[in-house]
Amino acid sequence: MTHHILKANCKTVHLGGFSHQLEPALIINSGDRVDVETYTGYYLYDQAPEDFLNPEFLEICHNLPAERKVGSGPHLLTGPIYINDAQPGDVLEIILENIYPSLPMGFNSIRRGWGALPEEFTEPKLNFIPLNLEKKFAEFPPNSGIKIPLQPFFGILGVATENSQRSSIPPGSYGGNIDCRELKVGSRIFLPVFVPGGLFSIGDGHSAQGDGEINVTAIETSMNGTIKIKLRKDLQISFPMAETSSDIISFGFGNTLDGAFELALKQMISWLEKFVGLSREDAYILCSLAVNFHITQVVNNPQKGVHGMLAKSILPKKTPDNIKSGSIGFING
Repeated sequence: MTHHILKANCKTVHLGGFSHQLEPALIINSGDRVDVETYTGYYLYDQAPEDFLNPEFLEICHNLPAERKVGSGPHLLTGPIYINDAQPGDVLEIILENIYPSLPMGFNSIRRGWGALPEEFTEPKLNFIPLNLEKKFAEFPPNSGIKIPLQPFFGILGVATENSQRSSIPPGSYGGNIDCRELKVGSRIFLPVFVPGGLFSIGDGHSAQGDGEINVTAIETSMNGTIKIKLRKDLQISFPMAETSSDIISFGFGNTLDGAFELALKQMISWLEKFVGLSREDAYILCSLAVNFHITQVVNNPQKGVHGMLAKSILPKKTPDNIKSGSIGFING
């Protein structure tokens, strides 16, 4: 197993979306670790204070090649990472070992026509928010005494599909702009593979976000981290799942919250059938008794998101005899 360093530069980032036609930024083997660097704020760097900028980020903003601009989204992503031997039908397990802001400044913006209340908050508004990296909080509004704990995570964790250019805004079966604040250090996400190599990309760092991401942005932050990527040929899933130290997480995305919730529920039922050995009816009942569903985000048009959380503490310590050990939900090592 090799430990790689993936710096963000004009050859290793891409803007606005995902594409299987992009040249990989890094080629790794299953089990390798990657120290990854990400930046945010490509479209507003010229309005940013000094603490939001550094020479490497400015070089990207000034000189990113046209072929690395692959979609209509605003996100600057690092990757893609090609995983040797990954083939369609396989699963990537992304273990989030470290996540931390690299610069002491983030931003939040209201965008015209976006957010949960676009007809009420019609004027664009951009706020740069200082981050106290030593004490791990941000104060907002300024001088209000309201201190928001920093809980950093990557909003986008996704793979390429057969679509040659896919916007980075909506999430889907490929992961992407999930914006789930539960995916902090110590968690892992499982993504189905659609193209050879998987072509995994990461970015959209958030220092703090409430469930819903109501006004369309969190505290958007240039973020670094360490991830470990495993190729899982023993798993078969068609939609992202995740695991934290305490919970199993299912995801659902849809044009409505009802649609997103229904899919998140069905994904959890299917997981309980496959990995715990419950009947579909018993799994449905257990979801009513023990699974908590949350609004992930309501702003990544056209896909809203819901995630369901099942406490691992209530599950049996071993999988049924007909289920392989080491599968999702039973991999605490």
